[in-house]
Formats: sequence, C-alpha cells, structure tokens
Amino acid sequence: HVQLVESGGGSVQAGGSLRLSCVASGLTYDSYCVAWFRQGPGKEREGVAAIYTVGGGSTYYADSVKGRFTISQANAKNTVYLQMNSLKPEDTAMYYCAASQAYCGCNVAAYNYWGQGTQVTVS
Repeated sequence: HVQLVESGGGSVQAGGSLRLSCVASGLTYDSYCVAWFRQGPGKEREGVAAIYTVGGGSTYYADSVKGRFTISQANAKNTVYLQMNSLKPEDTAMYYCAASQAYCGCNVAAYNYWGQGTQVTVS
C-alpha cells in the first residue's frame, strides 16, 4: 500500500519561507520520481517541481518558482522536501506530492500516487 504524507504547510507573510516535506512509504521499486504540485482556488492543478530519487537526483522546476523554490531529498530517499523562499500571495494553494515510476516532470496525469495535500497561504 503506497502512501505519501505531506507536512509543513502554514500561513506566512509575503517574502517569507516554508519547507514542505513528503514522506513516502510502500513504494516497491528503487527509483522513482517525486513531484510537488499545487492547486489554488479556482485553478487547475499545476506542477511546481520534481526530482528523481536516484542518478544524482535530477530536478525540474516550473518557471514561476525557479530561483525561489528548491526540491531535495533526504539521505534516506523516502523523504522529499520543497524549500520555498520569497513566497508571494500567488503561491497560495494546496500543495500535493506525487510519485511516479515511469515519468518525471510536471504532467499531472502521469503520476500514479498522490498525498492528501498541505495548505500554504501567503498574505
């Protein structure tokens, strides 16, 4: 049974920082991609960042967060972080982590497993 659990969301003022965590369990393969998506009020879910868990940890970022957000993995590799700096009100959204074995990028439909989300509010 695959489970992804996000944490670390909250409310911050513009310019502030948050670090989100995604802990994965039940994944039976050695290499996979973990991505962060977000969905703001009245908006479609969009990809934010993604990372391969092996091979040097290749990363991908949406243009809107490049230079502000950093995705990384813990040494144990079952935990992926999203460090969010210089937050803007438009970053307000529910943030989800997702996992895929066969794809690494920002295509929502390509991910098999999803967490329940953690809310980020920037004012």
